[in-house]
Amino acid sequence: MNSFAGELFTLLLMAFALGMDAFSVGLGMGMFKLRLKQIFVIGLTVGVFHVVMPLLGMAAGRFISGQFGTFAAYAGGILLLILGLQMFYSGLKGGEETLLAPVGVGLFVFALSVSLDSFSVGLTLGIYGARTAVTVICFGAAATILTWLGLLVGRKVQGILGVYSEVLGGSILCAFGIKLLLSM
Repeated sequence: MNSFAGELFTLLLMAFALGMDAFSVGLGMGMFKLRLKQIFVIGLTVGVFHVVMPLLGMAAGRFISGQFGTFAAYAGGILLLILGLQMFYSGLKGGEETLLAPVGVGLFVFALSVSLDSFSVGLTLGIYGARTAVTVICFGAAATILTWLGLLVGRKVQGILGVYSEVLGGSILCAFGIKLLLSM
């Protein structure tokens, strides 16, 4: 596998892991009996946030990498591990319930809350010099699609899948954090 294909595969897995948070929260939001137009707008909004947040993180990560070198690389691996463990723990304890409806200001709060972890992952990827365009396209597309799926599935079933999806996403982030730490 060439280096671009390997990087793309890695970014797609990370995008999936980060999007699982949006999926699991979307499952809960599906209880709001949203119209399909609202589901479409919510998914696009979450996708845009999953483009902007890692982009900001990558810019910060490249700056940090230039200033602090190897220390920043270790910090990135540790950060992924911490994020993964937090996501894993949150999934096991039942996740967070949302109190805001996904409309107006509540929509932006929702999109920001599920995309904050993509800023941190973007920070790590910036330290490692990942391809910016490929990263944000993968993250945005995965978040949009998984949010739509979560909202649509949430309209049909409630509860069980949300816990397992967040645990899976956290496990993937932990695995990448460990891989980055061991490759130093």
